[in-house]
Amino acid sequence: MSAAEGPLVVGVDSSTQSTKALVVDASTGRVVASGQAPHTVSSGAGRETHPRQWWDALCDALRQCGEAAHEAAAVSVGGQQHGLVTLDGRGEPVRPALLWNDVRSAPQARRLTEELGGAKFWAERTGSVPAASFTVTKWAWLAEHEPEAVRATKAVRLPHDYLTERLTGQGTTDRGDVSGTGWWASRTEAYDEEILAHVGLDPALLPRVAGPGEIVGTVRDSHDLPFSKGTLVAPGTGDNAAAALGLGLRPGVAVMSLGTSGTVYAVSQRRPADPSGTVAGFADARGDWLPLACTLNCTLAVDRVAALVGLDREAVEPGTAVTLLPYLDGERTPNLPNASGLLHGLRHDTTAGQLLQAAYDGAVHSLLGALDLVLDEDADPSEPLLLIGGGARGTAWQQTVRRLSGRPVQVPEARELVALGAAAQAAGLLTGEDPAAVARRWDTAAGPVLDAVERDHETLARIAGVLSDAAPLLRRPTDTH
Repeated sequence: MSAAEGPLVVGVDSSTQSTKALVVDASTGRVVASGQAPHTVSSGAGRETHPRQWWDALCDALRQCGEAAHEAAAVSVGGQQHGLVTLDGRGEPVRPALLWNDVRSAPQARRLTEELGGAKFWAERTGSVPAASFTVTKWAWLAEHEPEAVRATKAVRLPHDYLTERLTGQGTTDRGDVSGTGWWASRTEAYDEEILAHVGLDPALLPRVAGPGEIVGTVRDSHDLPFSKGTLVAPGTGDNAAAALGLGLRPGVAVMSLGTSGTVYAVSQRRPADPSGTVAGFADARGDWLPLACTLNCTLAVDRVAALVGLDREAVEPGTAVTLLPYLDGERTPNLPNASGLLHGLRHDTTAGQLLQAAYDGAVHSLLGALDLVLDEDADPSEPLLLIGGGARGTAWQQTVRRLSGRPVQVPEARELVALGAAAQAAGLLTGEDPAAVARRWDTAAGPVLDAVERDHETLARIAGVLSDAAPLLRRPTDTH
């Protein structure tokens, strides 16, 4: 390992399918070591992972970093949002965690919205209208379907909270991740006692919300991790807030993240409250806000279509007649939790490559539908759209986003932005800097800019028409067994 210019920090990305750890030079942003380990997600009606898999994967990823991790002075964990982790009195998981893309709580989301003043109440109180992804709906589902698990629960955590607590022994979260639970009031920045009482959740079971830049503890000596004694631990945050830190995002710049899920978001200094439920009014990890819209079906759905038609994911062909709504896991934007995929316009001359392009078009259409709602009114539409995530380097994804958005697209060269954002947060503990300023100093958003092309209004209108016409079918419950 070559000599670092400054202290080393560790940034962690505990995502849906794997955990990654980066050891980063806090002075330059250079990644000096990395590691990655997978975890599994259940199939069928639910999406669950046992939290111990995250911890085992974190330990494995850190061991792969070798001596560099031992030299690190601070660590921070970014993690998948919304997941419900229930712990017993010994801090052990009561049951596997319910993940963000588990849509079994869609009925509870509808009921909670109706029972507590409707969508406007929730948007004003928490910044968001409950969807099946939100933690509060998962707790309500658990109380209804597994009351014995609720009775055994002595602590409730989010995925990143669980890992941070395993590191420090202290139950903490941060404003970015907690804003996606549905039980944190964005107006007062405190747990909402009325909502908690309504769902029967004792606030004493919840972690303390640490402030931006706070040291939440040091790594404990009680486990075999390659950290030195006294390594500082930052609050961590949710994956989207961590990626925003990793980009050094300034207000008004739009981000489209192409991963298992797809998201569009931007930093704003105005507290969001969208009663339509399209935009989630999340907090960021710094003190501003992160209005965000999310789709459940992005790269995973497109890759599944590619596999079904036996093509490489880049083997798209142009076509104007076929429409594919790739709602393979239900959908969140638009809010259709019970939907399944829908194909319209199939002809004898339709090719497999056209079907694949239609899957890309359907996924990007969902994201672009929320982009204008995410951005502040004074945002400059000529600014490049930052394209990140696993799909961002795919030519088919890039060209589809350009064609359907009509905007220039910039693809940052930096990889693992969630882990880099966590590393920037850890570096901020050492330098006293704003983590976003740290990332800008590291120049993480640098990358090629693809010029704007004429917007394909015809395809957008066709998809919108099919979506409208098929609404009754898409809202019909689907038998998943």
